[in-house]
Amino acid sequence: MTRTRGPTSSTVTHATGTSEPARVGQRSAVRYSVLALLFTITAINYGDRATLGIAGTNISQDLGLTPISMGYIFSAFGWAYVLNQVPGGWLLDRYGSIRVYGVSLFAWSVCTLAIAGISHVPHALIFSTLFLLWAALGLVEAPTFPANSRIVSSWFPTSERGLATSIFNSAQYVAVAFFAPLMGWVTQTFGWKYIFSLMGALGMVLAIIWLAKMYPPARHPGVNAAELAYMRDGGALVDIDDRALQVKQTLTRKQIRFMLTNRTLLGVYGGQYCITALLYFFLTWFPLYLHQSRGFSLTATGFAASIPALCGLAGAIFGGALSDKLLRAGRSENIARKTPYVLGMAVASSICLCNFIQSGWLIVAVMSFAFFGKGIAAIGWAVISDIAPKETPGLAAGIFNGVGNIAGIVTPIVIGYIVALTKSYDGALIFVAAHCIVAIALYLFVVGKIRRLSLPT
Repeated sequence: MTRTRGPTSSTVTHATGTSEPARVGQRSAVRYSVLALLFTITAINYGDRATLGIAGTNISQDLGLTPISMGYIFSAFGWAYVLNQVPGGWLLDRYGSIRVYGVSLFAWSVCTLAIAGISHVPHALIFSTLFLLWAALGLVEAPTFPANSRIVSSWFPTSERGLATSIFNSAQYVAVAFFAPLMGWVTQTFGWKYIFSLMGALGMVLAIIWLAKMYPPARHPGVNAAELAYMRDGGALVDIDDRALQVKQTLTRKQIRFMLTNRTLLGVYGGQYCITALLYFFLTWFPLYLHQSRGFSLTATGFAASIPALCGLAGAIFGGALSDKLLRAGRSENIARKTPYVLGMAVASSICLCNFIQSGWLIVAVMSFAFFGKGIAAIGWAVISDIAPKETPGLAAGIFNGVGNIAGIVTPIVIGYIVALTKSYDGALIFVAAHCIVAIALYLFVVGKIRRLSLPT
């Protein structure tokens, strides 16, 4: 897309070769349709991650897997996901978000579909095969959230970025709220294999749509000059996926050391680890907690798990909107980004109160309150978008997501051992709640001023 500015109008040449006038003040709103597509893909992404948790009881019974075995299998996703974060971020900066994201989406859908056939594997190979398939899912999903962050950075000005990142991040709650009851019903009615087939097929369709319809902002056929100028003037990095304008960045050892030792970055990385620990409890052990410890049926478990998810969604939207409102009211980025995080993690720490409650549905209510808080705190992706050096947004997001998702390795294994050794989930909830307190301390005392960082020369 090319554009020329005039006092009252401009001309837009679309990727299709057509031109049309674009009046100043009459902006197109293509960025919202892009956000809707990111939201949908991210919901499928988290739906795929939730399949094993929903089907866990049936799979463990049918395939003869112990709680410790399931803990290691749950963690397989996290091992591969973390290991591929930095390479995935580099791929995004090198080849652009659109192609890497589309290939990733198609590949993880193939992995999900393959799990549907796991029962045909010889019994002696069940554990290793399921571990490898779940690890492969994590490997190819690794670029997803760095890509989301990179795409939002290119499509949204700073004053809209908090809400935009909260919206795509809130898809995790929608995925559980929508897919958990559906997958619970499908598992109980037809069998656990069908949920993997369903999610795999949905992802393949979305991958085709993404690759066929998505363009960078400056070349998107629906974006007019007014919207492009609005995004660029507001701080959106609209040209980072324009290969004609990309400058190939060769990182020096000094710059890499900066990315791994800067105090603000380290604090933000640590905060993401803490909030991700809550997420992985929710995605992996929470359905089993309701079913095994609190006596919920599979169908009731699916519906019960959806209630905290919806509250998490509401919290995410509230937190993002609050952050952007504070910015528009003249508050600094420091206050606008840290306030929702600290407030949300304080609320999320209430999860440990479930140890003192006997009523199953009252437990769901407390969990819902806690996950509302987690949603409010889900502002980390806006923070990393704001502070990442402009030369390496994909790499910075990859490190951020990689450190955060070490919790995907640690949390399922630790909880598996806690449950196996104590025959109770009480210690698991204390373990999860402790992360909230650590997170608050990191944002208050370690994370410095929220601002765009510059790589050292």
